[in-house]
Amino acid sequence: MTDYFLIAKIVSPEGNKGFVKIDSFSDDPGRFYKLKNVFIDFWGEKKIFSLQSVLRKKENIFIKFKNFDDMHSVDVLIGKEIFVDKDNLQDLPKGRYFIHDIIGCKVIRNGVKFGEVTDVYSLAANDVYVIRNIIGEEILIPAVGEFIESIDPAKKVLILKPGEDFYEDDEN
Repeated sequence: MTDYFLIAKIVSPEGNKGFVKIDSFSDDPGRFYKLKNVFIDFWGEKKIFSLQSVLRKKENIFIKFKNFDDMHSVDVLIGKEIFVDKDNLQDLPKGRYFIHDIIGCKVIRNGVKFGEVTDVYSLAANDVYVIRNIIGEEILIPAVGEFIESIDPAKKVLILKPGEDFYEDDEN
């Protein structure tokens, strides 16, 4: 079974030559220039698509797939998510992680299991980890060194720094 990793979402057609505008979930917009093929999910099944061209205008990224040559042919793609397989994942710098590496991590605090990471919110200032603690509550922890001691994606373990209960309700 092949693993697929979400890298972008198609948001709208662009012009009348078959280009689509995408929202990239990658820190490196240049990564799209290196891709030859991507996968798009149709009803739970990943279909391979060949990239013909990539354009960047200001902060926007536009891509054109082979055999999609006008604005009407891309209608079926709008709203779809774009994936890559493991062979096309980028290498990340030390201390950076893919969201799929973080989700599912067991969270340890003060040497005991605190919970599990269930989601990651990518916000402008920094990512935020959604942790379901051992009593079922959702806790939001900023993904910054002030709160995170270490992450071992291979072992699926995230260790929080000991200290104050910075994530407790103010009412307690």
